[in-house]
Amino acid sequence: MPVRRLVLLRHGQTEYNATGRMQGHLDTDLTDLGRRQADLAARELATLRPHRIVTSDLRRAHDTARALGAHAEVPVETDPRLRETHLGDWQGLSHTDIDASSPGIRETWRSDSEFRPPGGESRLDVAARARPLVEELLSDAAWTADPVVLVAHGGTIAALTASLLGLPVDSWPVLGGLGNASWVQLSRYESEPPWRLDIWNATAAVAGDVL
Repeated sequence: MPVRRLVLLRHGQTEYNATGRMQGHLDTDLTDLGRRQADLAARELATLRPHRIVTSDLRRAHDTARALGAHAEVPVETDPRLRETHLGDWQGLSHTDIDASSPGIRETWRSDSEFRPPGGESRLDVAARARPLVEELLSDAAWTADPVVLVAHGGTIAALTASLLGLPVDSWPVLGGLGNASWVQLSRYESEPPWRLDIWNATAAVAGDVL
């Protein structure tokens, strides 16, 4: 069995990203810059000749995936298991709002992968819902050298990557944040460890873009 490559692409910028607001499952749109970022990433990743493209059903990810699908001439599949972390009561609030009401709680959230915002999910919860999709994709016998691309969200990508790599849970925060329209690449081997990290936070941005 050849080495299989998995590319995890974060969506382009949204107004919430630009203004420091918490999105989670809120369905937000790309900004003009976000659409440009998505197009740049799509042109770059299309050269890899994706075997399949699967995206979160939230618009910011789906529109990013559609750009890639158009350049790669590959149909886009949708799976809600790739949604961003549900942030519960934090959704729609600004970072400043949360810090003012609960000083230090966002630092706890960043450093503890088992922490759940009130009414929301932990990173472990996110990995538990997203990882079965990857296992299902591995049953696709036609997936050989050309990569599968998952278009998702920063928190989901980090949690899924940490889970696939088998990192200890207390080490999951070592994977830093991803820029908008940046991507990760992992390779799957038929040996131990099965998943290996090739690329983290790659971007096709040009000078002058603000990610």
